[in-house]
Amino acid sequence: MTDSGKELVDAGAAVAHSDAIENPGFQPEHKRVADLDPQRAKGAERGIAALFIASIVFTILAAVAYNIFPIVEGDPQSIRLNNMFVGLGIAFGLLAIGVGAVHWAKALMHGHDLVEERHGTRGTEETRTRAVEIFKEANAESGWTRRKLVRNTMIGAMVATPIPAIALFRDLAPAGSPQEVLNHTMWKAGVRLTRDPNGTPIKASEVTIGSAFHVIPENLLEVEEGFLDEKAKAAVLLMRLNPSDLKEAADRKDWSYDGIVAYSKICTHVGCPVALYEQQTHHLLCPCHQSQFDVTEHCKVIFGPAARPLPQLPIAVDAEGYLIAQSDFLEPVGPSYWERAL
Repeated sequence: MTDSGKELVDAGAAVAHSDAIENPGFQPEHKRVADLDPQRAKGAERGIAALFIASIVFTILAAVAYNIFPIVEGDPQSIRLNNMFVGLGIAFGLLAIGVGAVHWAKALMHGHDLVEERHGTRGTEETRTRAVEIFKEANAESGWTRRKLVRNTMIGAMVATPIPAIALFRDLAPAGSPQEVLNHTMWKAGVRLTRDPNGTPIKASEVTIGSAFHVIPENLLEVEEGFLDEKAKAAVLLMRLNPSDLKEAADRKDWSYDGIVAYSKICTHVGCPVALYEQQTHHLLCPCHQSQFDVTEHCKVIFGPAARPLPQLPIAVDAEGYLIAQSDFLEPVGPSYWERAL
């Protein structure tokens, strides 16, 4: 670079430096009414606590409304009332928490500006000590430990929030003992295996090696009330393997017919439908959590979170060649956790 060029660069840098905008700093903090008047601050604190208490009340009312306005099958009006009152209770409960939290931040917490300089992920001991001090300052500024009324009512509101969900989900549990409900299905001796959903009976000769059928009991189509509940328990997968591939226990050799086996379609993990059959490996796969069952060995668990094999339905053939059940399942169908005492 020539001397004249260097002089131009230096001159430009000097001009740029002289035109640089100085850091104006922060504007003076605007004091709020609650900062200037302790009585107004106390009133704001009571108002915030009232919002959190209102949240608790609305949340409890949502759970109460779920029982006062039950859903009656075949009555659309009951569904509308249930949804409306439960929804309003949950909505106002969550809204009160949100408004209370925002009001707390706006009215009582310090609103001064600050700058946080960037630094490495792991700071020095001095930086870490300063971080602890910042947390203490934040506690003092927010009033978390000092404003016990606000803190405790907010904690109460948040603890109460799941109450409607508990009421709703508890109602999904089977009436009475789950073990008793899930230990019996519509399968019984002589009931034909039929195709799902049309109810066409299945002949053993129609089930070829490698095929899989979604099966329901023949008498299921006669059910008018609770059809889906009964179907959920009785759904079965029917498959045919080469008889030489089956590794059957001595006490279960007569549960199959010429390589045809039938197993509950309900996964023993959380009850998802097991519907994916791998013809080459003879594995059944649950698409929800990837539990895998080996059809050749009584559907024992070979992978995934399922705790026990799929229950097997003992089958036979009637005089007309149709597949029939020998009995009901000899163990509870569905998730294993239902077997635990409540």
